[in-house]
Amino acid sequence: MLLTALIPSNKVAQWLLVHIHHLLDLIGLEKDQLIEEIIYVAIIVCLALFLGWAIKSIVLYALRKFMLLRHSEVGKELISHNVLGRCSHIIPPLVLLALLPFAFTEETPVQTIIYRILLIYTVIVVCRAVCTVTSFIWLRFDQTRNSKNLPLRGILDTTLGIIWFIAIIISISIIVNKSPVNLFTGLGAFAAVLMLVFKDSILGLVAGLQLSQNDMLRVGDWIVVPSTIANGIVIDVTLTAVKVQNWDNTIVTLPPYTLISTSFQNWRGMSDSGCRQIARSVIIDSDTIMPTTPDMIATLRAKYPIMDSYLKKIEALGHPDYDPGLATVNGTNKTNLGLFRIYMCQWLLNNSAIRHDQQILVRVMAPTGEGIPLQIWCFTATTAWTAYEAIQSEMFEHIAVTAIDFGLRLFNDPSGTDVTTVRMTNATPLQPAAPPVRATEPRPADMTDPAPAVKADSSLAGNTNSTNDSTNTSTNAGNTKPSSDTANGNQA
Repeated sequence: MLLTALIPSNKVAQWLLVHIHHLLDLIGLEKDQLIEEIIYVAIIVCLALFLGWAIKSIVLYALRKFMLLRHSEVGKELISHNVLGRCSHIIPPLVLLALLPFAFTEETPVQTIIYRILLIYTVIVVCRAVCTVTSFIWLRFDQTRNSKNLPLRGILDTTLGIIWFIAIIISISIIVNKSPVNLFTGLGAFAAVLMLVFKDSILGLVAGLQLSQNDMLRVGDWIVVPSTIANGIVIDVTLTAVKVQNWDNTIVTLPPYTLISTSFQNWRGMSDSGCRQIARSVIIDSDTIMPTTPDMIATLRAKYPIMDSYLKKIEALGHPDYDPGLATVNGTNKTNLGLFRIYMCQWLLNNSAIRHDQQILVRVMAPTGEGIPLQIWCFTATTAWTAYEAIQSEMFEHIAVTAIDFGLRLFNDPSGTDVTTVRMTNATPLQPAAPPVRATEPRPADMTDPAPAVKADSSLAGNTNSTNDSTNTSTNAGNTKPSSDTANGNQA
């Protein structure tokens, strides 16, 4: 049997049995097989526990002495992670396996069950010790050799999973008293089920290998995943999860294959370069852009002398200097906006918080319905968030103040305050226009109108028309009858 093959004989067991017989004789107890077995089992259990504790204490004491003499970092790590303490748990079950068979004179079902439980416990303890040593080796490698902080935790998790999977198979083979090889062969029929159960682990393993091989992600990187709320620092990468600590200290957990199947933004390049980009615009009211005059140029040159060298250069050339360099001045002396571009370029070049080996641009963007955008494109000399925001804020505060000196106005949407302060200037009250006199045909003296017909102004059109209609009606009514009588008399 497998159990018989794993349990060795030992002279210590025979020595213990002899002394147990003498002990029973001395205390006057009748020699009983059950009592001997109970005493023997109690003695070997105590002996196994004592040996485990003694070996653990001796090894730890020796290791501490060695660490004090050699100042070994490995020794400190072994003690801090309790590696030897966990490995020492192997000793008690091994002692029990060596001595326990001699407690029983014949094989019984109880003895078989005890053996199998003890063997399963031994497999679990050995597996735990192997996993502890494997984790310690990975930890040392990650601290000393993994200078790029590659996400190798997934490989460790896979290795530990394989070790525990083998331990489970061996434990099952002990329970059913079959060879582990037969169980591994039978697992082929359950391959589809295993693929479904361990789908996330398999995808995580493949994703972790791709992330490590292509150096796409490291612990400590700042990443942004647009399809999720992840926007922060990667704090851990395991077989099944990538943990990201957002700026509000919340933790977002993502499966590793999400980073492979979708795109994400890694800000490591910005951190490694030591500079961070500023690309922000202000809107200039187009009504305030005007041609320059010699007096305007002279005034601004006197107030902002850093513009003088470039103005002399373009005056000598007769046209703006189109320098293709990274950190150069661009602008014109034809408009006040061109002068402001000259000033802002010089201001950026004289600012120690701005990197001068990176691109510097002050450019006019495409006009919009609100005005003409003026964009500042440069890089700060630091990547620290607080310092970056302070530099950027100072820059645009300076723009808001100095643009006024160049006759430029920054665009603002009307607010409630603007509406309430509107005042009408040079307003005169409207006067009704004098009604024009309508030309009339001469009439006989007896057919004069009782009131002259006047064409009313458009503002009085309704009333005038109604008055004219009534007047014309009465006039026609009065003139019609005499005309008919005259006609009758003439006819007669």
